[in-house]
Amino acid sequence: MATVEEVVASSMSINSRLPAQLEKALERNIVLRIGWTTNGDPVPKDGEMGLCPNLPAGSKVRSLGYLGPFTAAFGQGGSFTHQGDVGSFLGAGNNGNKITCERTAGNCTGFGQKSGRITVLDGTGDDAGAKMSGGMLVIRGDSGIRIGGGMSGGDIVVHGDVGGDPGAGMTGGRIIINGRCPTPPPGVTLRTLDKDELKKINKELGDEELQVPADAVCLVSDGTISEGIMADCRDDLSGISIIPMTTNHNPSYSTCDTVVLLGEEDSLALPIPLLPYVPKGVQDDLFHPCLVKENPRDCDIVIIDSDNIASAADLIKSAAGFAIDLDSLPRLDGAALDGLLVALKCTAPANSKVILVRGIGQTASLHTDSQHHDADCAVSVLNDGSGISAAASLPMVGRSAATNLEDGTIASMWIPWSATSEDLAILCASNVAFTICPAPDENIAGWIAQVTSGLSAHLNRLGLASIDSLTRGNLRAFDQDTAAVSGLRLAGYDRPLPHWFAR
Repeated sequence: MATVEEVVASSMSINSRLPAQLEKALERNIVLRIGWTTNGDPVPKDGEMGLCPNLPAGSKVRSLGYLGPFTAAFGQGGSFTHQGDVGSFLGAGNNGNKITCERTAGNCTGFGQKSGRITVLDGTGDDAGAKMSGGMLVIRGDSGIRIGGGMSGGDIVVHGDVGGDPGAGMTGGRIIINGRCPTPPPGVTLRTLDKDELKKINKELGDEELQVPADAVCLVSDGTISEGIMADCRDDLSGISIIPMTTNHNPSYSTCDTVVLLGEEDSLALPIPLLPYVPKGVQDDLFHPCLVKENPRDCDIVIIDSDNIASAADLIKSAAGFAIDLDSLPRLDGAALDGLLVALKCTAPANSKVILVRGIGQTASLHTDSQHHDADCAVSVLNDGSGISAAASLPMVGRSAATNLEDGTIASMWIPWSATSEDLAILCASNVAFTICPAPDENIAGWIAQVTSGLSAHLNRLGLASIDSLTRGNLRAFDQDTAAVSGLRLAGYDRPLPHWFAR
């Protein structure tokens, strides 16, 4: 039986040959077959993941065997037919593909679909059609819990029974069920289809075997939307000071090394340990890498989440790398994360940087996953709803990074305020390689210049030539509360509080 590493390597190899093979198949107007020899003998696939991402319009692919997670993701108008079972996230982020699975599909089939059609002929797992915004998902056979959860558009048609909590959190679209349906959750209305709706949906389905009968039920949103309020991060880093460890200091005009490199090969250089978050993308001539959700430049990192997953293929082609917001997606087990990374890496430019993002409360598991999946960086989000204070987060990230990260994978933190030079120095001293934070609405270049000058001034005051020379020994807590949660030496007392030494 092949190891995970061998399956990932096989998947990457198949995808690397795919563009040239698809181009030839398009020229000859033939179907590209995966799982057969050139002589037509069946050689079924066994667990390959992330296959056939970003299929272009007009392409036709047929595969055989068992395929793993994130098969045919981010489609752009091709046709994909699979003879066999498929793992989770079949057709995730679909934006035009026509996908058919002739047997069973796993959890989260059609996750984040924007357009196109996915047909599964022998049932699906949980969360089918979750976060859909358009297109059609057709399921023959039973489906699991939370079908259509969080969907905002599109149609789901099920010829079979569905599990509990159908349509949970949906704000638009329809779930049409020809089978048993439990009582829907609050915010979802169960009704029948009128004649015009029935006629229209059956015309779209086309296939006589998939026609919806008149007694089918339809789930729609009742228009009420409520969002939970979670705890915000308490305090900032103002309770921490930065002190020299020697009697030396540098002249104020000395040049300091503040560059941080992201990635070991063809590294992305950050002039200072700061990656500003600019959701809409940089609109001026700023020359500094940023984290964006839209309009990435070739020096930017684009973050992929449940809202823009259908545009992932186009976004990552223009960026220096991508960050995956793990908290915005359904839980990804090891195989699913491997499948997503295979699909994204095979679509992105060579040597694109890979970043994993998760809340501060799961920092240890984030670092373990980032190391295992060979990510370039692990980002802990401070404002994750846990309410953990900024000072308390420093030992959480620093200790975990020292224990779990090596071989070029670095730790970062995402703070909810625009950082100052003091913030960057404190975080770098705490084993955080660089900081992500929201950029101010105006004059981003001026803010970065001010932070850069301030950071150099701090390093010169401390007698340090490089940002890499900062350590926790340079930090002191102003008060007992900060010292108690951070483990830093208390100013005046000049040692950590006793409970940090207790077993």
